[in-house]
Amino acid sequence: MSARTVVLWRHGRTPFNAENRFQGQLDVPLDEVGRAQAAASAAHLAAVLEPGSGALVASDLSRAADTARALSALTGVAPLLDPALREVDAGRWQGLLHHEITASWPQEYAAWRGGEDVALGGGERRSEVGVRAADAVERHAERVPEGGTLVVASHGAALKAALLRLLGLELAAWGAFAGFRNAHWAVLSRGRSGWVLGEYNAGPPGASEGAEG
Repeated sequence: MSARTVVLWRHGRTPFNAENRFQGQLDVPLDEVGRAQAAASAAHLAAVLEPGSGALVASDLSRAADTARALSALTGVAPLLDPALREVDAGRWQGLLHHEITASWPQEYAAWRGGEDVALGGGERRSEVGVRAADAVERHAERVPEGGTLVVASHGAALKAALLRLLGLELAAWGAFAGFRNAHWAVLSRGRSGWVLGEYNAGPPGASEGAEG
């Protein structure tokens, strides 16, 4: 039992994404654009998720869970919700606009933007979310029938941190990868010595609206 392919899929847009607010683990739902993005992406990903040979998992936060449900509606594969796939806990920064964070925590925010492994708002570090999210991906991949596909609906920072860990890359490589855009995905294939990145920030035209972060 082990997936050959893993698709790391970010949720569609939320009102906080549109306003450039830090979401973290706040349960912010998809907005109208986000629901359309999820549907457009799901129509594409339905071709790679086959009932009986694949699995669908998602963060239990509604924006990721509802993104996964758009794919479930097309494939009949029910999503399994896992809190380990939640976004990074951004502590006191959650719900704030970026300029509000820079006004109150200028040094910490600059360090985070510079790639340092700081605890966001006193919450989690990138390294910590990378461990929990990557471990969750590996755990779910092991229950997929041999050669099947696992689709993981989660969040931008959690997915990027997991991606680096799954590829065996150091956190210093964070800045070399653009952030996951809303409703876009990365595709990993199992190689002889570990996971191999095949696609990154892929998405159909209908999912292109919406910024990263």
